[in-house]
Amino acid sequence: MPKRIGKYTLEIENDVRILNNAAIVGHKEAEGPLAKYFDKTYSDDKFGESSWEKAESFLQKSAVELALKKADIDASSINYIFAGDLLNQCISSTFGLRALGIPFLGQYGACSTMAQTISMASVFADSFAADRCVAVTSSHFCSAERQFRFPLEYGGQRTPTAQWTVTGSGAAIIQRGGSGVKIKRITIGRITDMGIKDANNMGAAMAPAAAQTILDYFSDTKEKPQNFDLILTGDLGMVGKTLLLELLEKEGLQISRQHNDCGLMIFDINSQDVHAGGSGCGCSGSVFCSYVLQKMKNSELKRVLFIATGALMSPTSAQQGESIPGVAHLIELESE
Repeated sequence: MPKRIGKYTLEIENDVRILNNAAIVGHKEAEGPLAKYFDKTYSDDKFGESSWEKAESFLQKSAVELALKKADIDASSINYIFAGDLLNQCISSTFGLRALGIPFLGQYGACSTMAQTISMASVFADSFAADRCVAVTSSHFCSAERQFRFPLEYGGQRTPTAQWTVTGSGAAIIQRGGSGVKIKRITIGRITDMGIKDANNMGAAMAPAAAQTILDYFSDTKEKPQNFDLILTGDLGMVGKTLLLELLEKEGLQISRQHNDCGLMIFDINSQDVHAGGSGCGCSGSVFCSYVLQKMKNSELKRVLFIATGALMSPTSAQQGESIPGVAHLIELESE
């Protein structure tokens, strides 16, 4: 069973590991710095489907099927699948995964969903509620733009603080025992709301939540930032990264040497027109399930903190003038 450490952190006690993983992305992501780490890339962002939403469902199903194939197992060996995305009622997940026949638990953590699904799968495995689970998420630039902003045909101007929703999916198979990257601890984030209302400035909305979760983790565990090779946030982008470091420095915590952000890794913000960086569930999902896990499997990274960040807004709340609450969930990982 997970053991509580401090107030917000759980220690995984029964050797829970990531058996295998897969990451699939679209054409813009394939033009970025991490192209060689992705399992599969596509030049057509519709993936042969008739709508953007169906394309995202295809992405998520394909990532799960590829992770299963790499692990040399089939869907019948999975006890539960934890999945979510950005679209209303998580339709990318439900429609994409319905044919697999795996008991399904839908998750919504916005862009923090990769860490949320891994957390849930890890707790299930550690508590013997399951032997093996899948954690998966996805996002698609075109489906997200249609839901949260404007249809692409509108041709609206993007502000400098705006981020580019990643077209991609990441899937990880979590099991108790065996080989693979070990999941050591998880810290579930608290909802943090600093009153940000600009839907084109997700970095500012999410940075306070990331700071709070990181502070909670270090307070609970008494670890030090220098104990880690990488402290990776989800998709804060350039604006959110700057704010995060400032917020932590005010609290006396320096992580700048260890820190990086998925939203700044997946694109080259100097040569690709993504403004402040990448975002979306598929941003941290695809970076974590490709670059990070490959580096850990090769022992190039030994200890990693992965903190996926999410803005808990909806089109309805934005239209009603509500602020944008944020949340961030943390996973501590260790290579074999």
